[in-house]
Amino acid sequence: MPFRSLVAQPADSLLRLIGAYRADPRAHKIDLGVGVFRDDAGHTPVMLAVKQAEMRLIATQDSKAYLGPEGDKGFTALLEPLVFGDTLPADRRCGLQTPGGTGALRLGAELLAKAGVRRILVGQPSWANHAPVFAAAGLTVVSHAAFDMAAQRIDLPAMRAAIGQAEAGDAILLHGCCHNPTGIDPDAGEWRAIADAVADSRLIPFVDLAYQGLGDGMEADALGTRTVLGAVPFGIVAYSCDKNFGLYRERTGALWVSAPDADYRDVVLSNLLALARANWSMPPDHGAATVRIVLEDEHLAADWRGELDGLRGRLQRLRAELAAIGQAGSVDLAPLAQGKGMFATLPLSPGQIEWLRATHGIYMAGSGRINIAGFAPGDIARFGEALVDLGRAGVS
Repeated sequence: MPFRSLVAQPADSLLRLIGAYRADPRAHKIDLGVGVFRDDAGHTPVMLAVKQAEMRLIATQDSKAYLGPEGDKGFTALLEPLVFGDTLPADRRCGLQTPGGTGALRLGAELLAKAGVRRILVGQPSWANHAPVFAAAGLTVVSHAAFDMAAQRIDLPAMRAAIGQAEAGDAILLHGCCHNPTGIDPDAGEWRAIADAVADSRLIPFVDLAYQGLGDGMEADALGTRTVLGAVPFGIVAYSCDKNFGLYRERTGALWVSAPDADYRDVVLSNLLALARANWSMPPDHGAATVRIVLEDEHLAADWRGELDGLRGRLQRLRAELAAIGQAGSVDLAPLAQGKGMFATLPLSPGQIEWLRATHGIYMAGSGRINIAGFAPGDIARFGEALVDLGRAGVS
């Protein structure tokens, strides 16, 4: 029997963490594991601009008919200036709506595989789902060093070495901003150096832009994507609206591919549409239509930007509070001030992470990744005290 060959797969570690947190009766517990934005009250709110757009959509939408495998064309068209600025002319890019940023990653990976690309370089650590998505599409994941975790900064020599050892035609994954799980982003000079190295080695950059607006702002957070794509003939951008529009459960994303000219662009688009048709046929509409309504209305767009500024401001304040603690036991929190977005990875062992959970009710991923937005008022001081207590306990 075919199904007898199946073996049970391990449960997702973050899902196990969610269950353990919910079952913990301690009132002072802290959830730093789940990767969603939270406000001071611990809620993941619906943005007011999004809610208004949804109400307008419900009032005016007169059909639920399919839109086609490309999805909402207005949605992708209105996002393009935010992503690309003036970097790429319209005749050098094509895009379509996808079921979330993960759907975009999978579609881009399948396009690479269909184009004959065999390998993709992935700097470590990376989002836990990157490697499985690429491997499921038939790509070989080549891991490489990319970070100086102690100093909380990019290890540019290591990245250059990995790029230099790659084969022409390989792909390379790059996080556009607010790196998950480290929060460590290249600065402008480092982006230029990475772009030059990618171009010199004739690699295909695959940019995962999942947190635009949560680092330094919409324009600043697009710098890396624009720098890299402007240096090469072919490139890919996977985009998510889950975080900057708060549309997590609506699975709202997009994929763009840049090409050297309009003829190549048209060939690429025909392949994207065929692959999308075979994967999900037509993407879900609600989230994309909501984003389109926000972006096509200048007042809603201004309100959304203001709300996004508030989200970013909360993350920056929390980082500053963490950094102000400085050295806490064996962990120096000061470098977290220079990180971006929701995540940071602390140099903690699995044993130390388990001790923090058991002793202080602090829940984080086994890799040491923390979701900075998980801190409620008063949590950061207690978190610093727990790290000091960990140092005293001598747990390794």
